[in-house]
Amino acid sequence: MSEKIIGIMGAMHEEINSILHLMTDIEEISFGRRTYYTGTINSVKTVLVFSRWGKVAAATTVTSLITRFNITDLIFIGVAGAIHTELKIGDVVIADRLIQHDMDARPLMPRHEIPLLSVTYFDGDPNYINIAKKAIDAIVGDHIHSFIEEHEVERFLLHKTRVFTGTIASGDKFFADQADKDQLHAAIPDILCVEMEGAAVAQVCYEYEISFVVLRIISDESNENSSIDFPDFIKNVSSKYAYEIIRNMFALI
Repeated sequence: MSEKIIGIMGAMHEEINSILHLMTDIEEISFGRRTYYTGTINSVKTVLVFSRWGKVAAATTVTSLITRFNITDLIFIGVAGAIHTELKIGDVVIADRLIQHDMDARPLMPRHEIPLLSVTYFDGDPNYINIAKKAIDAIVGDHIHSFIEEHEVERFLLHKTRVFTGTIASGDKFFADQADKDQLHAAIPDILCVEMEGAAVAQVCYEYEISFVVLRIISDESNENSSIDFPDFIKNVSSKYAYEIIRNMFALI
């Protein structure tokens, strides 16, 4: 049986930097315009890296984790925009499946189906989904006050934050316009949120038979009044979420 080596990909540098504080015996390896940090978290071998943005960049990164660093499992963490109206800023979505919303090879095959794989949705690993759920339950709701400063809780309205499990959509498009969000929701009614990397990472893990889970912190709601100071949210909220979630997950792995 191969030794467990967990890859962690973060969608923002700030998230990577916060998780790095959990690691010991750190070594840096740079290639392909990426810096990979090897070490351990809670005695588990770990490789941490910034995913870079977009499907191709993220797929390239996870392929390197698999083929060069021999990871056996993958955790992806980052922010996402809400599509479902029930999601609020500060909620966390665990992907039980992911879909590439910009894949459309019609009439050769149905919309959103991945060519040659005959797959539309990529399923996250049930064990890691359960671990993530326990880890995130411990930080949402009233627990958030233990690691987010009170003025940031008030500023970003981080009240009664929750964890959701459901479908995440990925594609090479940033959704800033509400009409675009509504159109996406109409095309794929079951999605909770949208981002730019997760489903591509999921496809690579599927092809290499790597267990994975994708976690997304909601940074904007599905309405026209949800604009926030995004860099500040990353610095003062999502990076702290990332630290707490990964710390809690590795206590359960």
